[in-house]
Order: sequence, then structure tokens, then C-alpha cells
Amino acid sequence: MTPMNRRGFVAATAGAAAAAVSLNPLTTGTAFAADGPADAGETPTHTEALPYDDRGDFDDADKGFISAFTGGPIKTKDGRVAWDPGAYDFLRGPKGGKGAGDGSSSPESADPSLWRQAQLLAKQGLYRVTDRIYQIRGLDLSNMTIVEGDTGILVIDPLISAETAAAALALYREHRGDRAVRAMIYTHPHVDHFGGCRGILPEGAGGADGSGDIPIVAPQGFMEHAVTENIYAGPAMSRRAGYMYGAKLPTGAKAQIGCGLGLTVSLGTVGLIAPTRHVEATGDELTLDGVRIEFQMTPGTEAHAEMNFLFPELRAVCMAENATHTMHNILTLRGAQVRDAHAWAGYLTESIGLYEGRADVAFASHHWPTWGNDAIVGLLTQQRDLYGYLHDQTVRLINKGLTGTEIAETFQLPPQIGEVWANRGYYGSLSHNVKAVYQRYMGWFDGNPAHLWEHPPVEEARRWVECLGGQSAVRARARAYERRGDLRFAVTLLNHAVFNDPDDTKAKRQLAALYTRLGHDSENAVWRNFFLTGAQELTEGVTPGESSTVGPDMYLALTVGQLIDSIAVRVDGPKAWDVRLAVDWHIGDGYWHLRLAHGLLTWTEDEDAAPDAGLTMTMTKPQLLALLAGKGTEGITMKGDRSLLTALLSVLDKPDKNFAIVTP
Repeated sequence: MTPMNRRGFVAATAGAAAAAVSLNPLTTGTAFAADGPADAGETPTHTEALPYDDRGDFDDADKGFISAFTGGPIKTKDGRVAWDPGAYDFLRGPKGGKGAGDGSSSPESADPSLWRQAQLLAKQGLYRVTDRIYQIRGLDLSNMTIVEGDTGILVIDPLISAETAAAALALYREHRGDRAVRAMIYTHPHVDHFGGCRGILPEGAGGADGSGDIPIVAPQGFMEHAVTENIYAGPAMSRRAGYMYGAKLPTGAKAQIGCGLGLTVSLGTVGLIAPTRHVEATGDELTLDGVRIEFQMTPGTEAHAEMNFLFPELRAVCMAENATHTMHNILTLRGAQVRDAHAWAGYLTESIGLYEGRADVAFASHHWPTWGNDAIVGLLTQQRDLYGYLHDQTVRLINKGLTGTEIAETFQLPPQIGEVWANRGYYGSLSHNVKAVYQRYMGWFDGNPAHLWEHPPVEEARRWVECLGGQSAVRARARAYERRGDLRFAVTLLNHAVFNDPDDTKAKRQLAALYTRLGHDSENAVWRNFFLTGAQELTEGVTPGESSTVGPDMYLALTVGQLIDSIAVRVDGPKAWDVRLAVDWHIGDGYWHLRLAHGLLTWTEDEDAAPDAGLTMTMTKPQLLALLAGKGTEGITMKGDRSLLTALLSVLDKPDKNFAIVTP
């Protein structure tokens, strides 16, 4: 038989290559052969065969519910909508879909497994986790957790935006009283776990600005990785994050239905209060407002600086983002440093040893909690086995000479791992995670000399189109592959046609239609959003992005050295080849010596001025930020040749926040 997916088109690779077992990238770990499923149909091959009658996740997601947020759209001071809880009402209520308990089916435009996950994520409001621990879910991409101390509260992971964080805190206080914030904890340096800090601690309320004594706790290395994740390559990551989260897509059954980890990202005010206390090692303890906390450091897992922690007296453990209800990313598609699947599995093994018999509930920075020690150990074991198997089997196949793409095409998870709801690929996918493990060990090059010096996309596209006989011939061949069910190669051909001639509207519409079909059939929410956003931009063009992981408050939290590094990556090297200058920045009690030569900006720090500085600028940190933001030099004292500042600023490149992705 010809392997078909739920939409009825062929899932296996067309032609001679279809004789090999191949992975359907639109589901998790589903393998096909040319004449049927690889195991003669004994293993479920579609997400429709998963146990939708299992209500456990829905029961857990509803447990402890106190009240929904009913305040309507959450807006910024200038009237922009930062978060609209009503945007996902189509996922709630009696007409939900599989997993909703009413026996109805998911819409044709959504994979039933992903639809189920989206329904779970659409549940929002204030929830009681256990004695003294509460969560606000569904008001941003992540959860905010509140722990009641002796005199006030501890806030864990204050969402992305100040506006959503403030709304979440207000919802808690409405039902639990106006308790003061006594501490804040960041589990790791991704923006959805610190960006809303100013909604919890407004300016002057405490933290790094020195105006208060409220501790801000984070893992060692937090600021370093917050900078590399959000500042250096921030513009490019933000642009790709728009695809990943479907930020420009409308919500609805045919469009954006979440991202697997949460619903989407809020679009409010992003801030950062630098940590005042750092956790350095597993076994470190802190007592905050009378609440004792034991920490487990997990560097290199979901983030390069991350930590889990146990509340021993409350018998509750926070798993940060290391154990959630989805397969996570070894390399996020928005772009980041590759994570270590081997270390991830190892830390989860350590977590099992640390928390077995000591916790009655496990909660995380996303999704819903898990209750009962047996269930907690079960979740940690399942996720440990997922990342461990993914790592070990990929490495085994690397050593047999397979490339990342080849491994991803044939890789399967054992049913005991892959058919667990919490291991399904809603956010990370088996396909791109396998390639990430390959990248970590082997890099971008697969060893084939033909791939060592390939043409860039436009030049390669021109040659493809020339070989195939022109634009119309490429479009016709793509239609032929589409009729055969090989949408993967059809989009490859059409992508070449678009890059060869971006004004070919027929090719763009044809490609957009195929991207839409692929998106609607994907179990992975991120893949769905990439496909549907690509289709949108092919037909409507690129619209300016609204989301950003960087705001003035974040820059204020950086060290002067980090600020210099953030402009060093903007130096237009060729333009600055022949520019040589020496400028000193005198800020507070120190001097930062900036030297530009050969297109490279370097710096050193000292207590004294440098004799070779052609210009010395004395200023405060806010004045420096105003200068870098293009607001002039008001209040800055300059001694020496002022033209050196002009020369430095003139070689700084401006990032393009809206660069093309699906067109040249």
C-alpha cells in the first residue's frame, strides 16, 4: 500500500528513495516504507491512533483552578495589546475537539494531537498547586509561580512583559490578598522567565538599581547567557522567533493555535533587573522569607544556565524548563547555541535521585503540574529516556557514517518513549533535534566535498531553474511532485523558483499553498507556525515586527563591558579596515579603553585614564545608553578630539529586524 498521512497525501519520499524507511516529519517518530508502515501496521502510524480517551492531562490541567482572568485584553501604556486572553476562545468550550471530552473531532486544518495540546494550553487563570504555592497560567508564553512566605511572597519567572506580569500578580492578589513581594527567582536566562520583572518590582522597588533589598536569585552565568541569547544576535533571533511563535498569524483553527510550549509571546514591555544572588552548585540552599529552598544546577540543558529547586517542607519541586509536557528543543529554530542532550538526560537522572520520595508535586515554568511522587518519577524518567535515547542513538549512527539529515529521516523512538503524551514533538521535533545533536558533535559540514563550497541560495536557484528549463518548467514539475504526494520536493523546487525570480507571483502562490497544507498537517506547533508564516509572507509580504527581547531596562542591567561587546558586533568590518582610534569611557570609578583597529573593536578596563586616548568621555551609564540609542551627548563631558566619537559611530551597522526569509 502507499503510505498516506491524515490528509491523504504520500508521506514517504517519492521515487527510488521511497524504498527506504523514512520519517514523516509532520508527526513524532512515525516511520513509513514504500509498501506500508515499517512494522506492517502493528505500531500506530498516525497521531489519530494515540490514546485520546486518556483524560489525565486534562484533569491535571484543571486541578486547583481558582479563577480565570476576565479583564479583557492586557494593554501597554500607549494602548497596544500586549496579550489577548480571548484570542484562543475557539479552543475552549464544548466544541473543542479530541481530548475535550465531548467526542468531537479536531478540525481538518489541525493535527488532532496538536489540537489536544492547544486545548490544554488554552486553560488560563489562577491555580493552587499545593499549600502556599500558586500558578498563573495562560497569560503569557510561560507560567508565573508564587510561593507564599512568612510575611509576603516569592515570585518565580515573571513572564515576558511587565503588563502581563502585573496582571498575573493582580489576579493572585485579588484572591489571596495584597502580599508584598519579598524575593524574585529566575530559573534561567530566556526572556519569558525574566522579561516581566518590572511588572513585579517597578523602578525603585528593589534589585540591581540599589534602591531596595529584595533579593533577585538566578543560576550562576545568568547575565552572560542573557546577553548572548538576547543581545548579540538578538535582531536575527527576534525575526526568526516571529516565525517560530506565529507572531503575525491570526489565531484560529486554520492559523495559529499555539506553539506547543505555550500559546504565543506577549508583546509588552520587556525588562531585566540583574540578579543580586547567584546559585553556584547543586546542594546550595537559601531561605527566602522563611521558605527553605534546595537547588540543583543543570547547566547545558534547556538553557546554558538553569536550575531546578526543591521546597523540602512544602514537598514541591520546580523543574524549571527541564521536564515539561512536550519534547523540547535541543536547538531552537529561532536560533541559539546547541544544547547538550546527553547532559540533559544526566541531570534528569540526578533529579530522580534527588526528589524521589521527597516531593508530592512537580511544577514547571510551562504547562501544568504533576502530582504524586510515583507520577513525578515517571515523568522525569520518561523525559530522561527521551533525551538519552535521542542522544545515544544519533551518536551511534554518526559513527556509522550517516549525516544528520540521513539520521533524521530514519530515526524512530521506541513506542514506550514516543507514545507518551509528554514526549510528543509539539515544540521540539525528533527531526530537528536529531540534526541538532549531529551539529553539536560534527558541525555544519557532513564531510562530502560537494557540500564544502556550495553556492548561496540565489545563485544555486538560478542554476537549478536553468537546468530544469525555466520558471514555468519548474512550476510544472512541482505540480507533478505535488500530485504524487511528495510535497517536500515540490516545495524544494518552488523555493528555487522564488529565489530565482521573486516577482514570479504564480510560484509564490503555489509555494504558499503547499506551505499551508504542510502546516495544517504538522503535529509540531513550531513547524506549523513556520510553514504558515512562510505562506503568509509569500502572499502578503513582510510586515514590521512588534516583538523584541530587548528593552531599555535590559540594557541598563548590562555591564559596561557587555554594552561595548554589543556594539562591537555591529562594527562594519570592511568599512572600518582603515579606521584607527583610541577612546576612553570614564564611568563611575573606572575607565574603559576602547580601541578600533583593522575593523575590530576591543576594550580593556582600568582604574586610570590611558595616555594614548585621543578622546576621553566622562558620563553616567544612563547617558551612555542615551548615546548608544542615538539621543546625543547631552550631559557628557568630552576631552580631546570629538571627531573620534563621530568616526566610531559612523562604522556601526544597523541591524535589519525585518530581513527576508522566504524570498531573497
